[in-house]
Amino acid sequence: MSDLIRHRAAVLGRPVEHSLSPVIHAAGYRAVGLDDWAYTRIDCGAEDLPWIVADAPAEFAGFSVTMPGKFAALAVAREVTHRARAIGSANTLVRIPGGWRADNTDCEGVSAALGELGVGNPAAGDRAVLVGAGGTARPALWALGRAGFRAVTVINRSDRSAELAPLADTLGIDVRWTVSDPERAATAVTGAAVVISTVPSAALAGMEDDLARVPVLDVIYDPWPTPLARAAADNGVPVVGGDVMLAGQALSQFEQFTGKPAPRDAMRAALTAALRDRSCGA
Repeated sequence: MSDLIRHRAAVLGRPVEHSLSPVIHAAGYRAVGLDDWAYTRIDCGAEDLPWIVADAPAEFAGFSVTMPGKFAALAVAREVTHRARAIGSANTLVRIPGGWRADNTDCEGVSAALGELGVGNPAAGDRAVLVGAGGTARPALWALGRAGFRAVTVINRSDRSAELAPLADTLGIDVRWTVSDPERAATAVTGAAVVISTVPSAALAGMEDDLARVPVLDVIYDPWPTPLARAAADNGVPVVGGDVMLAGQALSQFEQFTGKPAPRDAMRAALTAALRDRSCGA
């Protein structure tokens, strides 16, 4: 271990080798002069997370957690933020006296994307469309609720309303369900203010043009553009990708780990450059 490194953080997940979190956080360290900080990747399944976190040397200030460890991260925490408990998973562990605090900053990433789309302050009665009901849908629903949406239509292959009902009730959101198919997607989007897709591109096959009639957040960022993003561009509506969400969730993690304001421009620029290099095969 280098004598120059006194503080560490890492991303835990499996697979984790392609995670861009080290790029974002390292850029932040450089920008604010945290020369004694380092950020790494650690291959970690859900079953490994408890002992990896428990055995982490004292210099580890925090962990970013990606799948499949987000539920395990919540379970190992000594303290849990309100939003992480409501969402039901954690992507952030911060060292505190006697243990770890769990948080979920994915919702901040979604909020950043909504702001970039210009739909962060909806008018009364505005409705959102959420595609998918898995792990990413929950912080997306949280962000929509915090933005002021009180009605959300969920498009999914099956009705999982019972799973989302407690979170929807906490947020005061009326959630309505519809089955994934082009005809119903078109009906669901009519009159909506924004569409958030949390599913792989293949799950949207045949629905892209119908969904991309209002501002779109597609949580996919690699490869980009996705078919949904191309449809939005063809239809002349704003679209942002998961890179905005990825950067947004990392900013709060950086601040919780280091206690320093996140250098947003530097961290976002580093992510943009890394994605550009990746798309060029560098």
